Amino acid sequence: MKGEPTLSIASGNLRAEFWPGAGMLGVSLSHRGEEILRRIDDLESAREKGSTAGIPLLHPWANRLASLHFRAAGHDVQLDGSSLLLHFDEHGLPMHGVPWGQLKWAVIDSKASSLLARLDWNRPEFLTVFPFAHTIELAARIASDRLSVQTTVFANAGCSVPISFGFHPYFGIPQVSRAQWRLQTPAMLKLLLDSRGIPTGEEEAFGPLNTLLDEASYDDGFALLGDKPSFVLSGEQRSISVDFLEGFPYAQVFAPKGKDFIALEPMTAPTSALTSGNGLRILESGGQFRASFSIAVQSSA
Repeated sequence: MKGEPTLSIASGNLRAEFWPGAGMLGVSLSHRGEEILRRIDDLESAREKGSTAGIPLLHPWANRLASLHFRAAGHDVQLDGSSLLLHFDEHGLPMHGVPWGQLKWAVIDSKASSLLARLDWNRPEFLTVFPFAHTIELAARIASDRLSVQTTVFANAGCSVPISFGFHPYFGIPQVSRAQWRLQTPAMLKLLLDSRGIPTGEEEAFGPLNTLLDEASYDDGFALLGDKPSFVLSGEQRSISVDFLEGFPYAQVFAPKGKDFIALEPMTAPTSALTSGNGLRILESGGQFRASFSIAVQSSA
């Protein structure tokens, strides 16, 4: 978007750019000068529509909610179906919390290879959507061709805070067709979904997977198993590894057939945890919650 201040960090062969004034959106991640992020061609339109792009933080919930009403941490919340603070899917379900373009972050620290930004969730309009005042900080650092992102929630406003955020990074392998991208996943539990994309509560074993993406289509949620699982997208001489380091026990894989991208999404809770309570963690007043993941890019060229 024209005039949007950009914050850049870099080290080695990797460079990342963020927009603090627009959701701390990751708008570029380039490796040896080649872009690996997707859906960043028309960020102005994405902002107007409330669409995801690049590397967005989805807060205070990731993916959709099953209804406009939820009860969590002692609060009954009724969302407004006409609110301009919300984005809705084709079923009229609220998607991805407050759209990234409406969240202005303050930069606390900025160095050549690292940054720290903060968002105070205390504005009256935000509290109508998610009535749990808190502070959230995002720290990003690049070292050894790896971007690490750490998110910390502070329940510092006298109330408990439900934890249901996630990230939705879109990737692609430069100069390699989607049909030749290889996807590797760990063994996981696949969350069975209803026709609206809401988990039914049933699970089934899935993976590990090591296959060409080709014409496959994914829009699936998973409960992760084991310690620090990794997802790898590779093609020819380049690989992108998304490593779940801490606080993200769930994932979503989104790769619609015919689209030149795949999203490998770290999630703190399953889809619609605010309405179901399944997998939802409550951060008690005065506490802190931390979650982190990293994106490593390697090339033999």
